Amino acid sequence: QVQLVESGGGLVQAGGSLRLSCAASTRTFSSYAMGWFRQTPGKEREFVATISWRGSITSYADSVKGRFTISRDNAKNTVYLQMNSLRPEDTAVYYCARARGSGTYSQAGSYDYWGQGTQVTVSS
Repeated sequence: QVQLVESGGGLVQAGGSLRLSCAASTRTFSSYAMGWFRQTPGKEREFVATISWRGSITSYADSVKGRFTISRDNAKNTVYLQMNSLRPEDTAVYYCARARGSGTYSQAGSYDYWGQGTQVTVSS
């Protein structure tokens, strides 16, 4: 069983920054791609960013491109999401997830393990 634990969420003013972390309890962390998604009440979970198993390939939603950066440290079994120039519309619960494969994936169905989520609130 893979456990993913997110941290780093909180309340920030528009234009500010936050860094989310996701720690994985698995020895096979480095073999799989990872992703970040977000969700607001009444809406479907939305893709944010994904990173390949070695970290050499990343992909972002258009809404966060140029502002967010996904990275990973396979020695620490951790994936990160650096969020800069935050906007009120970035307010959501952010989830990390482990992919079923090693590439990059933007569909939620391509992920098999999910964290519990961390709340990010951006005030205007």
